Amino acid sequence: MKWRKALALILILCASYGASAYPVYYKEQFYRLFHTHYIEYPDDAIENIYWLEKAKKADFCNPLYALAKIEDQKHWERYRYLFDMHLDLKLIQEHLALGAKFDKRVAYFFNAPWKEQNLESLKTAETAYQAALLYWDEAKDLARKAMAMRWVLLDDAENWTGEAYRIDQGELDYAEIIGNQLTRLRKVRADFERMDANTY
Repeated sequence: MKWRKALALILILCASYGASAYPVYYKEQFYRLFHTHYIEYPDDAIENIYWLEKAKKADFCNPLYALAKIEDQKHWERYRYLFDMHLDLKLIQEHLALGAKFDKRVAYFFNAPWKEQNLESLKTAETAYQAALLYWDEAKDLARKAMAMRWVLLDDAENWTGEAYRIDQGELDYAEIIGNQLTRLRKVRADFERMDANTY
């Protein structure tokens, strides 16, 4: 009986040794922890924002382990611009997704009994939208720097190059998108604030 317990303990220790975690130090490692959910709850967006923020603050890994093939210093420079720009865009998208979970698109009259809760929810959404806007200027600047090196081709980063191109051409403008969201949100807030005991 004792030998069975000893064998079980040895097997557990061997299994846990093989499943040990590895340390996460670099941007690329933190970026890999970001993931898309089929149905995204606020906690999912907050988790992604956490990993993306950690990625922004971390150092780049050695070019040997980059997410694109790096041939020389020019490739390495453009890769860094594109990667940081992509992180900013992902942070904008995650903040917008978080804000959308709390946003009330229309102030329906039958929501009047929950006026205060709706106003609080709109305040949370507005905070998330304004936080998203903080990343836009840096993303534009990095896209401009990346597009100034457009002759340096990174085959493995074509999606990022496409994002930089759309920003450079004015096709992607999060300042306008977020501005429209905030304008609509303020109108909905005003509609809720006008509600009184006679609304419902």
